[in-house]
Amino acid sequence: MSDKEFGGNDDLSLPKATVQKIITEVLSSPSLASRFNAQNTELSNSEEKGPNTGTGMAFAKDTRDLLIECCVEFITMLSSEANEIAEKDAKKTIACEHITKALEELGFGEYVSELLRVAEQFRTSQVTREKKQSKIEQSGMTADELIRAQEELFRSAGEKYNSVTSPGAE
Repeated sequence: MSDKEFGGNDDLSLPKATVQKIITEVLSSPSLASRFNAQNTELSNSEEKGPNTGTGMAFAKDTRDLLIECCVEFITMLSSEANEIAEKDAKKTIACEHITKALEELGFGEYVSELLRVAEQFRTSQVTREKKQSKIEQSGMTADELIRAQEELFRSAGEKYNSVTSPGAE
């Protein structure tokens, strides 16, 4: 795949606030703080640096922007490789197994186990969501009946509230 297929890298980015939040969480993690304290390294606080992260370390805004560019490049490279693998399998949709194969082929096989763990968590959460949706579908009521039942519940809740808060209720 070429950059033209993605509309050029100028159109691709990640939200800076979200990336900054992740950076702050990672740099303030206990494991990093203990490694940082063990090295007994001190950093000077200059005005170019970003917010302090709790380890005494700051992440410069330029560095954050560079990290975003690297992440976009990684995602582009990974999705291109996964797309090629999916096309070889005559699939029109990139699936989890295409991503895992792409990671391995690109030399990032150490990420596969974490990817599979997160994918399983996602599948589990999707099953829970589907069960909640199917409860409504299995109620045996039409959409209009469900709306009427909901309106009746709102009305009775409103009556209860008004009877408790009305001045003559005592």
